[in-house]
Amino acid sequence: MRRTYVPLLLLSSLALVPLPAAAQLIELRTVPVASGDQFLIFPSEHLGMGGVHIALADAWLDPFVNPARGAAAGPSQVFALPTFYSVGQSAGSAATLSAGGFATARSVFGGGLVALQQIKSGRNVFFGGPLPVDDFGVLPPDALSQRSATNKYAALYLGTRLPAEVAVGVGVTLADLGAIDGVEHLYALATNITQFGHLADVRFGVTKDLTNGGSLEGLVLYDHIGMTHDVTYLDWGIPDSTTGIWQQTERREINLDRTSTWGVHLAFRRPVGTSGWRVGGILTGNYKSHPKIPNYEIVNIPRDPGHSTALDIGIGMAKQAHALTVGMDLLYEPGWSSTWALAGTPQISVNGDTIPAGGRTVENEFRFSNARIGVGAGYEVGVATLQFGLQVRANDYHLDQWDNVTNETRRQNEQWLEWVPSWGLRLRLKGLDLQYLGRVATGTGRPGVAWTGGAAARAFGAALANDIVVPPGGPLTLQEAAVWTHQFSVTVPIR
Repeated sequence: MRRTYVPLLLLSSLALVPLPAAAQLIELRTVPVASGDQFLIFPSEHLGMGGVHIALADAWLDPFVNPARGAAAGPSQVFALPTFYSVGQSAGSAATLSAGGFATARSVFGGGLVALQQIKSGRNVFFGGPLPVDDFGVLPPDALSQRSATNKYAALYLGTRLPAEVAVGVGVTLADLGAIDGVEHLYALATNITQFGHLADVRFGVTKDLTNGGSLEGLVLYDHIGMTHDVTYLDWGIPDSTTGIWQQTERREINLDRTSTWGVHLAFRRPVGTSGWRVGGILTGNYKSHPKIPNYEIVNIPRDPGHSTALDIGIGMAKQAHALTVGMDLLYEPGWSSTWALAGTPQISVNGDTIPAGGRTVENEFRFSNARIGVGAGYEVGVATLQFGLQVRANDYHLDQWDNVTNETRRQNEQWLEWVPSWGLRLRLKGLDLQYLGRVATGTGRPGVAWTGGAAARAFGAALANDIVVPPGGPLTLQEAAVWTHQFSVTVPIR
């Protein structure tokens, strides 16, 4: 069976934090999928500044990234955080409300939040939406389960200050997921998709403040996503010989999506001179295990997805002096991924060899060489602070693929740039802090695969913030779609 040009695998894991914390969960993507900000549920002081974070502390976001950072979170406060995003080309949208707070009592500190989210599915690119119930006996286009889904999140961190300016903390984030943004586009020929699952993220962190005003930090984490996709298809047969009516039968598939990530993160920040400049550096490693992923093709292909390894090496500079805050991050992100498909039954290769059940029919080796640059600035004018920023991500990978059934090999290189300008406005009023953050992501959209050799396949991907490792069946094409995000926050100190 020829399978070289079938996209085999899509590996998904979820980053639980917005762009400033992306260094702890490193994304690997082989298709430029437009990613909605589904997991932008945490507050951030500097999100409008291009996501710069290496040398610039973020008192609101840092404790959720590294729980030990809660020691520097400042006074106790409560917050409410509405967030909205939409993906162009009618590819989906979401609305989220987070509410939580921070607290400090002597040597103990902690914080947390809860969030409720409604995700609206995107329009099917082939049919324009699910097929009507009157014609095919499946769910109607306006069925509630087809239009939207509800996700629930909860996050908690606790920590304590120890002697010698050391702090330790532990954090947990849990989610009950009714949908993952973009999954409806993975099953382009499906008439109905029902999702359900969970997410768990556990972090243990330690920080140490240095005598020169700098700091060191370490973090270990475990992140797991487990989703189930209940997918309904309509299969068409030949027309009835008597009536001439096309025959169709309903078929259901239950697909599982499982990814676990183990990570280690090291970082430092320190001042330089006396003019407010600071420098920082990070080194992060992720090992991702993909024990089970869904089958996104009409023909079932038994598979054992594989594993991935990624590094994040970054340096940053920032200055906070008087009314001006500026920052810059430079990151290099190499990665390696091995994926494969397993034979469900014995298969005979073109060479006459027998591939036993459980043997590898197709093997894929990816080598990633990604990079990111983030720059941003904030300027205080009275009680207001204006923020502007830009983040650019260069995605670059090489694929070697071996088809052990057809005895064919394939090499492919792909590159693309993603641009994310951002902006913000913060008002510090008496007893009240108001903030608006916005950004738009371009350079991504709905990817496809060009026709090659008379056969083609579409490479679909979900915006899972953010791993997508799928061997494309040929040169990539793209229907661009911008992602617009707006976040508001209201913070009230507890006196």
